[in-house]
Amino acid sequence: MTGTDTGVGKTVTAAALAAALIRQGRSVDVIKIAQTGDDDDAAEITRLSGAPARALASYPDPLAPFAAARRSGLPLLKLAEAVDAAFDSPAEVVLLEGAGGLLVQLGQDGWTARDLAVELGCPAVVVARAGLGTLNHTALTLEALARRSVDAAVVLGAWPLNPGIAEYENLIDLPGPRLGWIPDGAAALAPEVFRLAAGEWFDLPEPDPRP
Repeated sequence: MTGTDTGVGKTVTAAALAAALIRQGRSVDVIKIAQTGDDDDAAEITRLSGAPARALASYPDPLAPFAAARRSGLPLLKLAEAVDAAFDSPAEVVLLEGAGGLLVQLGQDGWTARDLAVELGCPAVVVARAGLGTLNHTALTLEALARRSVDAAVVLGAWPLNPGIAEYENLIDLPGPRLGWIPDGAAALAPEVFRLAAGEWFDLPEPDPRP
């Protein structure tokens, strides 16, 4: 899971997607690649969705992971460590949440969320804004993924309670296949309400009934 920018709703989207998949009967594990600053995104995901979540690396300064690691003197995460964490999970579905936008450097040698998707051979969920500016940011993000042959779908990370003309027009013009939308303020819902509602926010395929 990546975003068109920072603050677009990746963590709430990760929690909602995890909750929706759990309601389908799937086992889900959520991995935050790198946590920076005082927030605890993994704990928030678990609180909202009930899915186990953890961060692979944590740095005190609220910066991009590469810069935060440099300032703190803590070691940078290796790409192989993130790949191993995904493959070692016993869950049926593993959601990996990046930091900031698609090409933010996450670890040693400057690897990015796009590099991780390529290494794992997995699709990407792009969390985007609903308002002005999102068309360009989303198109650039999808183009960067397509250049590395990574399939992607878009989620609107915070659909406003009172959308304006820009938001409605963006629904028509937003590029890429649409996976869903998250209502603004969803994180303030009680966890049991959040988990019940999450399934309505996504257009997910039904799980394969075959053993």
